[in-house]
Amino acid sequence: MYAELLVIALILDAILGEPKWLWSRFPHPVALMGKAVTFFENRTNHNKHRKQKGTIAMGLLAIGAMLIGYGLSFGGPIVELIVAAILLAHKSLIDHVKAVALGLNSSLTEGRQALAMIVSRDTSDMTESDIVRSAIESGSENLSDGVIAPALWFMIFGLPGLLLYKITNTADSIVGYKTDRFIDYGWAAARLDDVLNWVPARITAILLMLGGWVLLHFNAIQKDAATHKSPNAGWPEAAIAYDLGISLGGPRSYHGRQQDFPWLNPQGRKPLITGDISLALKSMWRAWFLFVIGIALLSAG
Repeated sequence: MYAELLVIALILDAILGEPKWLWSRFPHPVALMGKAVTFFENRTNHNKHRKQKGTIAMGLLAIGAMLIGYGLSFGGPIVELIVAAILLAHKSLIDHVKAVALGLNSSLTEGRQALAMIVSRDTSDMTESDIVRSAIESGSENLSDGVIAPALWFMIFGLPGLLLYKITNTADSIVGYKTDRFIDYGWAAARLDDVLNWVPARITAILLMLGGWVLLHFNAIQKDAATHKSPNAGWPEAAIAYDLGISLGGPRSYHGRQQDFPWLNPQGRKPLITGDISLALKSMWRAWFLFVIGIALLSAG
């Protein structure tokens, strides 16, 4: 049943996205999750035993999310469908990445501003190539985090699985940083997010490879993905890099500090242009389409 609902939810999300008229009047569920994470962090992330406190907070948030999901499931298939469609984010992702290209078509400044909405790295001194590379990396990673992963957890465990994933991913985006403030407190959120994204990230990469006819590069993609700082994000990023024939990764600045990261598909083209974002969006749509077809076949089986 969940597979059938998932197909409809994916299509609804792809068509409707996140209507501004709705979320300008009501708080988005993910925003509420963010407030819950921040509530715990503000009250417990201080003094000693921060890792233990963060682990307990993540545990309480996870249990609470699953209980809410379980309660909502009593509303029946319609409620499950609506919640799933709201918590999937393909159209929103596409729109945000597309906004970077539209900004670049106007000026570097507008491109940087649009990119700053979707990445945490410094954008103030980015060139066109830097902006395009960052947008494509963010898009491919979030195809896994915002679409494939929540969809899979919903298909397997229904709303409890979906809400568990979303609260974990939200917590990781808030406290899962290796800074002095969060390196201990956010440990549990980051590790649980890694676990929940392990399979979806690799499925996302395979979908991108299939859509771009680059499955023969699987071994190279696997090798490049292993050099990424994240155990999961490197998979979809490397896959889309090989699909487009470009290099992703490389040096970038976080919080005012320049950092060197390995290149993904190092033999690919490194100077990128705004038009590469359009090619990346097409790649993401192909992967989405293959995923929907696959889920539809499972539901019919």
